[in-house]
This record gives sequence, C-alpha cells and structure tokens, in this order.
Amino acid sequence: MPRALRLNGRRVAVAEILDQWFGEDYRYCKLRGEDGALYILRVAEDRLAWELTMFARAQDG
Repeated sequence: MPRALRLNGRRVAVAEILDQWFGEDYRYCKLRGEDGALYILRVAEDRLAWELTMFARAQDG
C-alpha cells in the first residue's frame, strides 16, 4: 500500500486507507491524504507503479 503520493509536485502522506479492491487488470486503493482530500489510486501488478484515477478536495466547513 502507498504511504505517500506526489500531486502537482507536492508530497501528500497517506493518513488513512479507506478501501481496497481488485479489478480485472488493476488493484485499487481508496485513501484519505493528510490534506483531507480523497484519492483513488490503481496499480498494475506487473508495473508496480501507482496511478491516480480520482481526486476530490476536502470540503470546508
């Protein structure tokens, strides 16, 4: 599981893994970053490189 990711040149530590599941060709991970945003990442086991598939900013208030 990833411990941090890079987004627009900045490092975001993983605060919490919310879910993980397997698709046909990828393994997916839904997480909350230390910035409060939600991320869904995927990895193809043969490449071992995570890709960002969804990003949602933290809501104020």
